[in-house]
Amino acid sequence: MAVRAEETVVGFVGTGVMGKSMAGHLLRAGYRVLVYTRTKAKADELLAAGAVWKERVSELAAEADVIITMVGYPSDVEEVYFGPEGIISHAKPGTFLVDMTTSKPSLAKKIYEEAKKHSLHALDAPVSGGDVGAREARLAIMVGGDQDAFDAVAPLLAVMGKNVVLQGGPGAGQHTKMCNQICIATNMIGVCEAIAYAKKAGLDPARVLTSIEAGAAGSWSLSNLAPRMIAGNFAPGFYIKHFIKDMSIALEAAEEMGLLTPGLSLSKSLYEELAEKGEADSGTQALIKWFERE
Repeated sequence: MAVRAEETVVGFVGTGVMGKSMAGHLLRAGYRVLVYTRTKAKADELLAAGAVWKERVSELAAEADVIITMVGYPSDVEEVYFGPEGIISHAKPGTFLVDMTTSKPSLAKKIYEEAKKHSLHALDAPVSGGDVGAREARLAIMVGGDQDAFDAVAPLLAVMGKNVVLQGGPGAGQHTKMCNQICIATNMIGVCEAIAYAKKAGLDPARVLTSIEAGAAGSWSLSNLAPRMIAGNFAPGFYIKHFIKDMSIALEAAEEMGLLTPGLSLSKSLYEELAEKGEADSGTQALIKWFERE
């Protein structure tokens, strides 16, 4: 049976750049939302809008019917689900667990198996669309898990995204997100090279963008991040440090499958150079700085 806003308490763990907007959409849709994040100040807007603060993940887990996690790294996911205050040991039987962090497929399977032992329903549901997609509630949500669990929470996921697809069993959502990140990794190199080339050729890069984004070169990164590169706006819609994490996961998974991904390896190496130069907390569009360095 599908969850209904007026009857469902949602626990939201992690209210960063994207999580804050996602939780806000649930509040406006009529869900009662409990929030926990390491830095309480990041939840201030949500609390002012009616969300309820919880001091511990365990307190949130004990009250929620659906628990959504949107944290930083696989290690954070491990702690949130399996630590002393973790979700698995404190959630009520029948609770739906939805990890929307980009994490390891193997960890998604582990959460699923452990959740099942406690009569919990786990889905891995990473997202794509960045800060803009989160704000505008048009994220792509890639889901792995059981069909009945997916059907139950699909109305809730639809509040945050416009392209919500069950990709297969546990871990399938994370594998799909790796495909997404691999596409972005090499595409970002092309976008940066194109902008750098336009400048070297004496062209107006903004005008060039109006021509090429409408043709075969068009992509989300070209339309949404190239304008930020041109404007010198490197504020994070998605952090470089988190993208490096994602690419590391994808490389590890690809190697396990015996797949070569040279484009992904190159992109990761360029971003790591930027991170070493102090750009870890910049947005991924800061890659243009590598191409424009003296």
